[in-house]
Amino acid sequence: MTVLWIAIILVAAGAAFYLGWLLRSRMGQDKIARAEKYAEQIIEEAQKEAENLKKEKILEANEYFFQQRQRLEREERKRQEQIKRLERQLGIKESNLDRKVDILNKKEKELQQLEQNYLAREKQIKLKEEQLEQLIEEQNRKLEQISGLSSEEARKIQLENILEAARQEAEAHIREIEEKARATADQRAKEIIVQAIQRTGVSHIVETTVSMIKLPNDDMKGRIIGREGRNIRTFEAETGIEVLIDDTPEVVMLSGFNPIRREVAKLALEKLILDGRIHPGRIEEVVAKTREEIDEKILEYGEQAILELGLHGIHHELVKLLGKLKFYTNVGQNVLQHSIEVALLAGQMAAELELDTNHARRAGLLHEVGMAIENYTDCSTAELSAELARKYGEPEIVQNAILAANNPDCVKEILSPISVIVAIANEISIRRPGAQKEMLESYFKRLYQMEEIANSFMGVKRSYALQAGREIRVMVEYNKVDDPGAEHLAAEIAKKIRENIAFPGQIKVTVIREYRTSDIAK
Repeated sequence: MTVLWIAIILVAAGAAFYLGWLLRSRMGQDKIARAEKYAEQIIEEAQKEAENLKKEKILEANEYFFQQRQRLEREERKRQEQIKRLERQLGIKESNLDRKVDILNKKEKELQQLEQNYLAREKQIKLKEEQLEQLIEEQNRKLEQISGLSSEEARKIQLENILEAARQEAEAHIREIEEKARATADQRAKEIIVQAIQRTGVSHIVETTVSMIKLPNDDMKGRIIGREGRNIRTFEAETGIEVLIDDTPEVVMLSGFNPIRREVAKLALEKLILDGRIHPGRIEEVVAKTREEIDEKILEYGEQAILELGLHGIHHELVKLLGKLKFYTNVGQNVLQHSIEVALLAGQMAAELELDTNHARRAGLLHEVGMAIENYTDCSTAELSAELARKYGEPEIVQNAILAANNPDCVKEILSPISVIVAIANEISIRRPGAQKEMLESYFKRLYQMEEIANSFMGVKRSYALQAGREIRVMVEYNKVDDPGAEHLAAEIAKKIRENIAFPGQIKVTVIREYRTSDIAK
């Protein structure tokens, strides 16, 4: 029984194994069929995609070749147009050349005709000369027969007559010259004396209007001048100071009556020499920076002077004007140092007399502040200083003392003993005759007036008086003044200076019209 069940189980197991195998075989065949079908689909899609990609690439290639062909055609058309244009230009030049050849041939024929006419005229002239010589000989023979004199005797008499006539004419000219000389002698003598005075004063003026700069070597002079002088022209135009370069080794001089401009030019040139980069753009940059530094120093000098005297409440503009006095000299003294000295002396004397020391020191410090104002011509330094003190809120006693310190004659009334104290302190400090001071003041006024006249014309950008007042250099805007206009402007400025300013000798007016442009490569 057991064996039977075992046999049944084995048979059932074998049947189940066979059925499982058969089922797996069927499933495997289905999977293979599906895989083959999927592979065929992939291959078909890949073929379609490859075909599409092929078409796209073909289209792109065709488009690229089309564009290249169009570009080549455009270039070819441009070349053809250029060739045609050149051919037209060549045709025009050939026609012009033919026309010039025709004109030259015509001129040559005219020249030949003129040469023939000249030869014919020359023959006629020679013939007439021969006829004239024969006629003269015949006339001479007739004259000798009539006068009974030989030709040599007649020539001698004629020469004596000519010499006598010339002598009489010369004597008449001499008398006329002597009369004119006597009439103009007084005026000429005055001019000579004035010129002598002016030249005598120039030596002192030059000492106060020239700064000297040491150079590392003489090659630096060429770099300062620049190619065709462009560096030195830019430097002089930016600073208003003339650069004097001579044979003195390793030295250049800066000439200008304005001490602040001269100081800016001195420091800027020293910076340029130290830096080594000297060209118009760098010059403009360095001069602008140096001018800012000088403005800061001016304010610092004014504040130091006020601090040294223990003053307070002085207007900011007066502080700046006091700082400018650091760069001015008057009859051999530094004006700011002189003003501080006058303030100290006046303060000490006021303290001894039990007066207001603050007013005394303020008046002493501010009595020359008007000298720092440029372009003033209508009043003296004393009047201008007093006016500035009034404008910026200084007491009336201080104004009166300022006016009395420099010009006692113009003071209508002395308001306080402080005015007398400041005037005495001023005389103690300067220890020089006032005439010299007035001469230098009038000289500066004349230079300021020259610049003011030049600046009053349309198109003038700026102007600088140079060469101790013997030249004024005027920079104009290139788009407002053309070259003929520049010549006319120079003549008009010279005429107005001649009409409005009294000066010895002569003043040269130089008008500069220059156009410069620059760009930045990035």
